[in-house]
Amino acid sequence: MYDQTRAQQPAGQNRTPSERRTPGPEPLLPPAEREQVLQRLRHALNTFADTPRDALEEAESAYDEATAQLVSALAARRDLLRAVWADQAPATPTEVAEPADLTSQSDELRHALRQYREITQRLLQL
Repeated sequence: MYDQTRAQQPAGQNRTPSERRTPGPEPLLPPAEREQVLQRLRHALNTFADTPRDALEEAESAYDEATAQLVSALAARRDLLRAVWADQAPATPTEVAEPADLTSQSDELRHALRQYREITQRLLQL
């Protein structure tokens, strides 16, 4: 989409962090962990010509490490999401909840549902 305001800014003008657009969903793995696995994979690719079997073992090990890290990261994400809504008991008919409390609770539940949807869709695209 064309952004006229941005197009009129002089080249090289730095935008403040609040004006920057986010590049997309948050990565599942921290950058340092991702880079470590990618570095191992690049090493395997670069050494294949000299030692193919060792390179394949290194690539398999990098794959296993990435898989384990993803499983761990997904479990941690699930625990965080579950903590948002699992402790919130629904109001019973005899309880009278304040409208602001219901709105806040509903917003938190909606946000958790969006996050579940996002992560599940990302997993299905792998």
